[in-house]
Amino acid sequence: MSREIQVTVDAYDPAAVARFWAEALGYVIPGPPGVELPAGADPLAVWQEFLARIGVPEEQRNTRAAAEDPEGRGPRLFFQQVPEDKTVKNRLHLDVRAAPGMQGEERMAALEGECARLVALGATRLRRVEPAPPLDGGHIVLADPEGNEFCLD
Repeated sequence: MSREIQVTVDAYDPAAVARFWAEALGYVIPGPPGVELPAGADPLAVWQEFLARIGVPEEQRNTRAAAEDPEGRGPRLFFQQVPEDKTVKNRLHLDVRAAPGMQGEERMAALEGECARLVALGATRLRRVEPAPPLDGGHIVLADPEGNEFCLD
């Protein structure tokens, strides 16, 4: 029997990283338990109000955040606050499948377009890897706003 997974990421600023990944993947940030999000509401602001209402001290209100696939197909991303900065390369990273089935120049052009969108959201472009058929179709390596590497594949 298969299992669902949640990908957990250590973060200095969980809300900011959750917002980046929600935008990057077309995910949503879920609202607090039992709270209906008003249309157009910022879910992170709703969380702040909820946590204040239940008495969570202000310095503890950005210790975790999440982003979820609104269609329920992709894994939930959970961001937990840690005190230390990222210092070394990830041992695990996400591949964002931005050009599945594409090859050659068409694929790399699609990846470049998505790369530009993600850089505008706060990612940092690290390097482009050219196609090396038959095993590598080419990809672009980026880092999220806290330096976590990921690939556009």
